[in-house]
Amino acid sequence: MIRPLLICALLACSISPAMAGSFAGTSAGASSAGSSASSGSTSGNDKVVLQARDDAASFVASDGRIRGAQLESALRHLRERDAVARRASDMELAKAILAL
Repeated sequence: MIRPLLICALLACSISPAMAGSFAGTSAGASSAGSSASSGSTSGNDKVVLQARDDAASFVASDGRIRGAQLESALRHLRERDAVARRASDMELAKAILAL
């Protein structure tokens, strides 16, 4: 479930900021509802990405100067498993993590 949302979030990052902000608001709620409704359905790999949200927020807020260990792990994880993520910048991926 995270991979399709991540791909959509990456695409949204390349769209105008107004549209990306709108996308983040809608997808974040949908993802929260989906994970709440299905207890235990999130794989360990998805948890790596979701647990990096605080680090991603620090990274984005500091314009890339603060790089936490959980964010580094999530970036590595995403790039190992997704061709779109391999082409995305660290900032694009961090923003996509925040949009989940």
